[in-house]
Amino acid sequence: MIVRDGEANRSFPPEVAVQVVKLTCELPSLHGLPIAQWDCTELARTLVESGSTAAISADTVRRILLSHELRPWRVHAWLSPQVPRDQAFATTVQAICDLYTRPLASNETVICVDEKTSLQPRPRCAPSLAAEAGKPVRVEHGYKRAGALHLFAALDTRSGQVIGRTEPRKRAQEFIAFLNQLDMQLSPSLTTIHLVVDNLSVHKSKAVKAWLELHPRFRFHFPPVHCSWLNQVEQWFSILQRKLLRHPNFADLATLALALQDFVTRWNRYARPFNWTTASVTKVMAKCQLPSGL
Repeated sequence: MIVRDGEANRSFPPEVAVQVVKLTCELPSLHGLPIAQWDCTELARTLVESGSTAAISADTVRRILLSHELRPWRVHAWLSPQVPRDQAFATTVQAICDLYTRPLASNETVICVDEKTSLQPRPRCAPSLAAEAGKPVRVEHGYKRAGALHLFAALDTRSGQVIGRTEPRKRAQEFIAFLNQLDMQLSPSLTTIHLVVDNLSVHKSKAVKAWLELHPRFRFHFPPVHCSWLNQVEQWFSILQRKLLRHPNFADLATLALALQDFVTRWNRYARPFNWTTASVTKVMAKCQLPSGL
């Protein structure tokens, strides 16, 4: 049986602690259990059912786990790389990191570009209520659907300034419209404009390639697949999400588009670049896990 808190202070022999740790370091599915991850109660139940011990409490399991720095209820998502972390990968990463850290000539700039997609206004069924003493901001759970739009954004890596544009769709023609906007807004004195963009098919379409041939001052740089963290505009998107879009409550698409542009304007008023340094690059390159000597 599983004992309760009154038994929590009972001393268990070392072999029981070993069984707790062993079970914790195995996935529940290995034991045919219909649960996705362990908690202390499920561990205690399984230990008793398997005959590892006659009785143990969830509190005791928790104490044993914490003493071994085990927290199986926590989950960290990761993505198995689809490209090898080899010399070619390291070279590509290093080239982009160099763009972020090396001194730039007076005629060049480095800009990170991407899209934040499917942004919904989600007008709430009741007005949100401001915070009060002892009460957080209260947001109505129910909302209405009112379509979605896409935000195209370009972050200047040296100033932190952002150029943004909203569109109802995300195709090559909308991306080219954004490139045209960048071409108009960026100074003609900038004869070399490095754009860091991801490997989305839209960014590599025939129409975009044709546009680049007509605008030779723009040069695309593609990070390796599944390396969105290497694009600095993703850092800005996370700030946008936290400060404006965590609990969306906009009357319609036009109101949302205006709020996004207002956010860009306010951001640019206080803009500062993200602090990518050679130390940052060293940490990134260490993750490549290249064989020594490469």
